[in-house]
Amino acid sequence: MHFASDTTSPAHPSVIEALARANTGYLGSYGADPIMDEVRARVRDVFEAPEAAVYLVTTGSIANALSLATFCPPWGAVYCHRHAHIETDECGAPEFYTGGAKLVLIDGENGKMDPENLRDALANPVTPDVHLVQRGMVSITNVTEFGTVYTPAEIAKLTGIAREYDLPVHLDGARFANAIVASGASPADMTWRAGVDVLSFGGTKNGLMGVEAVVIFDPDRAWEFELRRKRGGHLMSKHRFLSAQMRAYLADDLWQGLARNANEMGGRLAQGIAASQSAALKFPTDANMVFANWPRGIHRTAQSAGAVYGIWPFDQPLQGPDEEVLSARLVCSWSTTEKDVDEFLNLL
Repeated sequence: MHFASDTTSPAHPSVIEALARANTGYLGSYGADPIMDEVRARVRDVFEAPEAAVYLVTTGSIANALSLATFCPPWGAVYCHRHAHIETDECGAPEFYTGGAKLVLIDGENGKMDPENLRDALANPVTPDVHLVQRGMVSITNVTEFGTVYTPAEIAKLTGIAREYDLPVHLDGARFANAIVASGASPADMTWRAGVDVLSFGGTKNGLMGVEAVVIFDPDRAWEFELRRKRGGHLMSKHRFLSAQMRAYLADDLWQGLARNANEMGGRLAQGIAASQSAALKFPTDANMVFANWPRGIHRTAQSAGAVYGIWPFDQPLQGPDEEVLSARLVCSWSTTEKDVDEFLNLL
């Protein structure tokens, strides 16, 4: 009953096998390996973007931070949801790698930016002022930090507002596979056709050992990304081990199959919680993350019985009155089973 995070799950066996196969002989370093050529071609095919630039890095944090740095100047503002991952979980990495760009936080229900709130933020200031941070870019998180999913139409509405001010758009897709499976959209419709300029295409949360792709749909911006990746210390010398993971991830659409199981288990968990007499959902469950409320005494019972999940927000103590309601965050992964879910629901 492990629901702490999809990052706590193991790597998929085919990924481990791919790493072992890559660990033979001599191959070019720093991305000059032939496996990366296959990855690049496959990503372009998946996204129907034959000119896209494709790069691999080891973490979602650096994928986001370098993407923002490539498209936003140090004096720019990055407009994102108040609970976007780049705001709540990156320890200032976006500000550091951009050289000081400011995150401007936009409100909206269920983790999604409200288009009119974004429009209002972009309209202020009306004219450029040297004393103020300038408009830089927009960043969207999909799946959101509350487990909800933007549709391509919702993304297009936000990018349309950004385009009114000639601003580029970044999509934080640490759980991009889960968003694709949940929405039924094509990767192209979710990204460049909806107005996205640069994507952080996650893998680590969905069965990889540790690799994320950055997809830049305008190749004219690619060279700057390469320089920033190297200068920031994130160009892997034995790059073949990143390439091998990503090739296995994309082969036979494994990436979508793994996300499909995670989403299905998230849905099963959410349905069971909604049907229980002791708990209630906090947000809609669109993908693999479930947020719910139930009394502290049941939290203690569940965790004593071996259930692993996060009390959310994380500052809620387990000590206190049994009847007081605390909220929780539970995340399903590619390796979550029906047995895991049903055992937990039986505890509730």
